[in-house]
Amino acid sequence: MIEKRNKSNFITFLKRYLKKFIVVLLAVLAILFASVMAVNIYVERMGTKYILDQNTVPTADAILILGAYVYPDGTTSSMLTDRLTVGYELYKEGKAPKIVVSGDHGRKEYDEVNAMKSFLKDKGVPSQDIFMDHAGFSTYESVYRARDIFQIHKVIIVTQDYHLMRAIFSARELGLEAYGIPSDRHDYGQAMKMYRLREIAARNKDFLWAKLLKPKPTFLGDTIPVFGDGRVTDDK
Repeated sequence: MIEKRNKSNFITFLKRYLKKFIVVLLAVLAILFASVMAVNIYVERMGTKYILDQNTVPTADAILILGAYVYPDGTTSSMLTDRLTVGYELYKEGKAPKIVVSGDHGRKEYDEVNAMKSFLKDKGVPSQDIFMDHAGFSTYESVYRARDIFQIHKVIIVTQDYHLMRAIFSARELGLEAYGIPSDRHDYGQAMKMYRLREIAARNKDFLWAKLLKPKPTFLGDTIPVFGDGRVTDDK
């Protein structure tokens, strides 16, 4: 009889404990979700302030075109093609005398930056006006290296709108006078839903990186002032 009573008391205690645990867990998850969304909105609003159009964006030291997927044959993806096209238009309009193409060239078999430079050269941009950032492995690293390696103070960043807000936020937190031009020239299909969802996490990460921790990028190195000759960044 006593054993049954003890067992019943234990089950009652366990149920109460589990209820309290679930309530606390739900509260923690709700706070975490609210924090993530608050940071997402903050980064979005801060970045949006400096998104302009091609007519009103001020002149700058350089146009920074952020990398995106390149096919094995060296063809640029539609998103990257649009970024390069807008960057080229800004250059032709005299918005900046130099272009920095920043992307992933961490492996010999995958090379975003040479594909980007080839695209611009085919458009008629002189090689000396195109600087390649071979270690732009993330948005944060691209803007950090734009400041520290290429000595850029005032920059026009080109990428798709969903990505641009974070890029501008990170650049400004690192001390750059950054403006952005969106390059949404096409419908990128269902992939955009995934990109936008992933961007929430990316904004939270870059908020932590750019505003609070400010870690150094994967690679730094000697300075390559963007006011010089872009051919010094050639590796072919």
